[in-house]
Amino acid sequence: MSEKLKVGILGGTGMVGQRFISLLENHPWFEVTTIAASPRSAGKTYAEAVGDRWKMTTPMPEAVKNIVVMNVNEVEKVAAKVDFVFSAVDMTKDEIKKIEEDYAKTETPVVSNNSAHRWTPDVPMVVPEINPDHMKVIEFQKKRLGTTRGFVAVKPNCSIQSYAPVLTAWKEFEPYEVVATTYQAISGAGKTFKDWPEMVENIIPYIGGEEEKSEKEPLRIWGQIEDGVIKPATSPVITCQCIRVPVLNGHTAAVFVKFKKQPTKEQLIEKLVNFKGAPQELNLPSAPKQFIQYLEEDNRPQVQLDVNYENGMGVSVGRIREDSVYDWKFVGLSHNTVRGAAGGAVLCAELLKAQGYITKK
Repeated sequence: MSEKLKVGILGGTGMVGQRFISLLENHPWFEVTTIAASPRSAGKTYAEAVGDRWKMTTPMPEAVKNIVVMNVNEVEKVAAKVDFVFSAVDMTKDEIKKIEEDYAKTETPVVSNNSAHRWTPDVPMVVPEINPDHMKVIEFQKKRLGTTRGFVAVKPNCSIQSYAPVLTAWKEFEPYEVVATTYQAISGAGKTFKDWPEMVENIIPYIGGEEEKSEKEPLRIWGQIEDGVIKPATSPVITCQCIRVPVLNGHTAAVFVKFKKQPTKEQLIEKLVNFKGAPQELNLPSAPKQFIQYLEEDNRPQVQLDVNYENGMGVSVGRIREDSVYDWKFVGLSHNTVRGAAGGAVLCAELLKAQGYITKK
């Protein structure tokens, strides 16, 4: 066990924190040794602090039940116990920015699920299959923070996972205009149907801040490092609508695309099923063997049938067909709290370890 890196979870009692804890059970490289949360949870065992609010479908791992929760604001104390931390804290954006940098300044790498640092110019925002090279910006960030091993890295918003990888796979056909409508699960708001009964048999056509993230974040992922910061790409232009639907897990996207070069349907499918990146080449523990699957049936992908593809780390695509206004259209599906949140962050941490950025203290 001592060979594993010691991991802390900041904000470990919330839904994403719980997902981190369930995903890291029996992880070959990482071991959860420390959990930090708000002062009201501090001093209780993890089982006591969560109480009847455990939201995962699998039971709480035995190994964490008796861990005594620490106060997330006692940065030095928490940092002294771990090699790196995952951040899923529930605070204001400014508070999150500050506390994540405070942890980084204790020489503790922070891999964050939060949005606060997604537009900090020298913080990498990474989907490991798409832009693993963006981790190189960490060297510039360390200079700014005055650290030798501490830094912040983030993963992007859950909403883009069902279409940004697809557009990346089709890059050589030069997509230049994209319309996407996302149908987003309630767990994206940290809720279950028990917490949010008004979502049963309901649709809400608004998710605060989500449309801007869905339009802009893919461009940052496709950007380049210039002068020590990440400069976003300018194309394709993306416009989005984001709708909350009565589904527990799984974000679906209906997407329309215009291309400069005209691909055939067969070429589009071939690019999807053969698309791979650093996680597959490095054989990272959480990496899906096949990142994107294409489903031929007219009624797929479906949340009930496909959301857990590749343990929730893969993307399912169906209904590629020609469009009368745009060139092609498709439907994508991804698991919003696995690939889109905690699982995506775990994969980022695995990549950072493989690249030498996360090591034992």
